[in-house]
Order: sequence, then structure tokens, then C-alpha cells
Amino acid sequence: MSEITLSANQAAAIAKVKDWYENRTKDQQVFRVFGYAGAGKTTIVRHAIQELGLETMVRNPDGTASGSGVLYAAFTGKAALVMSRKGTPASTIHSLIYRVSEATEAEIEKVRQDIAEIRAKLGALPPAERLLEESRMRSLELRLQDAHKPRFVLNDQSLVRSAALIVLDEVSMVGDDMASDLLAFGKPILVLGDPGQLPPIKGEGAFTQAEPDVMLTEIHRQAGESAIIRLATLARTCQPIPYGEHDAFVWKMPRGAINPAQMLRGGQVICGRNATRLQLNIAMKAAAGFPGPYPTGRGEKIICLKNRNDLGVVNGMFLTLDDIQDEDPLCFSAVLTSEDGNRIGGVRKNGKPERFRIYKGHFDDHVHLDEQRSQRDHWKKKSLIEAVWGWAITCHKSQGSSWPNVIVFDDGLGRTAEDRARWLYTAITRAEKGLVILD
Repeated sequence: MSEITLSANQAAAIAKVKDWYENRTKDQQVFRVFGYAGAGKTTIVRHAIQELGLETMVRNPDGTASGSGVLYAAFTGKAALVMSRKGTPASTIHSLIYRVSEATEAEIEKVRQDIAEIRAKLGALPPAERLLEESRMRSLELRLQDAHKPRFVLNDQSLVRSAALIVLDEVSMVGDDMASDLLAFGKPILVLGDPGQLPPIKGEGAFTQAEPDVMLTEIHRQAGESAIIRLATLARTCQPIPYGEHDAFVWKMPRGAINPAQMLRGGQVICGRNATRLQLNIAMKAAAGFPGPYPTGRGEKIICLKNRNDLGVVNGMFLTLDDIQDEDPLCFSAVLTSEDGNRIGGVRKNGKPERFRIYKGHFDDHVHLDEQRSQRDHWKKKSLIEAVWGWAITCHKSQGSSWPNVIVFDDGLGRTAEDRARWLYTAITRAEKGLVILD
């Protein structure tokens, strides 16, 4: 670790973390290190773990682990990827503690047959028995509606069982159920959180409701006078952000001041609503010269929507597509490169790069939104990579990531002043240098 001069507050925070781990984990399973954007939470934790003499847990190719040590995890795949890039190999909390349990096609077909058999005999049944069978049929129909959805059950063989310490980053989106399941392993957990960020889509963040053990207030990632930090603070405290120039790289403007072509040059666009995301992507890809419904491999911006851990592809990762070929109504195939510039997959026997099949449905939704598409295609798309246009993404999708330049398209998301403050704060703090807020 490079030498960093610690402030008195940082040194005190490290001492508190060490005291908790060495003396108090039996009485306090979770230790909270909170701080707003740029406060240096990761730096504090790295120093504390180094001084404690703990090593990162080594994972074997077969999924087991060697020895005991520190396991790192985050809520989103992209946040886990960012942690790994910074030298702390991480996974999602989900993949760390759950395994998938799904109904088979045969089980689903059996439910369909049961429904059909009940429906066929209803007319011949006496009233009392008919009511009973109708109730049974409704229950089966409800079961069929959800049968395509994967169920996740706690993995009692998780690597967590062998860990000495769990470190969780970006915990603002971790809900009560996931937190409860993680705590059930009985391991000490060090959580890094930002109380200003968005909570889970449903409910509140389980780890951010209690008071922090350490609250970092000094800004280190950007200077204390950074315009981005100033505007983030205004957003977080529900104060209005004035229009105009806040520094040479930070502005607030009316929506009409920038057109889709200009957005293409302005960095990553972040919005609130999925409907807004669809509209912005349609406009921006047309402005970029890509009017077709599917990528052509000539420089479109594509973002992955689901983890494929076997390929090193994670939810929120941007992909480059080359040598695209149409396969069938459900998918096309392409050679993939990650946002790090690494070719995904290996080389085929003919010496050409491995190709991967990509689901068309999310691209089709930009032409015609079909709310039943995902359920209808569930089984067919399980082996496909799911991706979509990524010029504009929602703020929830952006969590765990940052970009040099960001355009925040404020579409009014948020039912309350607090909801709006969290959304806007989270979106603003995705920017590292350049920021334009469109209101």
C-alpha cells in the first residue's frame, strides 16, 4: 500500500475499527463506517485491515476457499467489479450467500396440465365441489404466473462460513431480508455506506438505518471546494441548485439547452425513470447514426443487464460488440469486448474469437414495449446474454460506478422531498470531474 499521510480523524477511525474487531465482535456483529461521497471510506478500511494483519481470502477455481481471511462483497455486480479493479477481489452479496432454485419445465408443464384437467371437468361438477375446484384452479394459476421466476435459497455451504471478516461496500441498497440472511452466518461484518444514497427499490437500507460507528465528514477524493461536492451537498440537504455555471466543468441548465447529439459528447447520461431511459436512448442512438433496432458493431453503447460470472460479465458493465450476425427472432451473436478492453471468451478451433448470443428482447422494447416479453421468453433467454442500449441509464443502474463526465437528466423521480434528494445526490456523485444537470 502506498504511503498516505492520515489525518487525526482518519487515524481515530482506524483505531475504532481495530478495537471493534479485536475486542467487541461477539457483542456487536456489524460495524458501520459511513461517509458522504469522497470521504475516504475505502482508504480507512484498507489501512485498518492491513494493521490487523488480515489477508484477502483466496478463492479456488472449484468455488472453495483456502484458509480464513477477509471476503469482500457489494450489492451490485458493477460495484463488486470496481472493488476488484482497486485490488480487493469482490463478488455480489447475492452470489456469495445464495444458490438458485428454479422450477423445471416439467414441473411447470405439470401445473398447466392440472389447470387444464380442472377446467375440463368444471361443468360436470355439483355446485359445492365446483367452488372447491375453482379455488384450487385459481391457486394453480397464481403459481403458474410466478413459476418462471427463479427462487434463491440460502447457501449453507457459502464461503462465508470460513471467513474471518466480511467487508461490504455500497450497502445503501441492501434490504432487510438479504441483511438478515447474511447475519445468520454469525460472522463479523464491516459495512461501508453513504446515508445519502438511494435505498433499495423496496423498503429502506437495512445497514443504513442505525447510527454509524464512524462517520467520515472530511472530503478526500475531491477538494473540499469541488463544485460537484457542493452541488451534491445541496441536493442531499434538499436545497435548490441554482441554474448556471458552478465551475468550468459543472453546470445546471434547462432540459432544452442540450439536444441528443450534444448529450453524446457530454458523458454518461443518468435519469430516474425507465420510460425516460427508453426515450433518451431512442433519441441518442438516432443522433449517433444508429436508427436500426439492433446493434451493428459500429460503436454503439451497450450495457449488460445480468451477471454472467462464468464469462466475467457483470450487470452494469459496458460492452463493445463486433462481427454481429443475426441468428433468429430471439437473438443475434457477436464477439464481445469488456469496458476494460479485454476480449470476452477464448478462441475457436478456426482461430476466430468466440461468439456469444445476445437476447433481442430488451432492444425490441425500444421499438415496442411489451410487458409480457420477459415472462414469455424466460426459458428461451436463459442461455443468452442480456444487454441493451447504454447511452442513458437509470440512477439505480449507475450505483457503484462513476464516470469522468456525467449528464443528470432530472425527470422528477421521487415521491417525497427525501426521495428526490437521495436520487439527485446519488446521480450527482457519479461524476468525477464534469457534470451537467438538466432540469
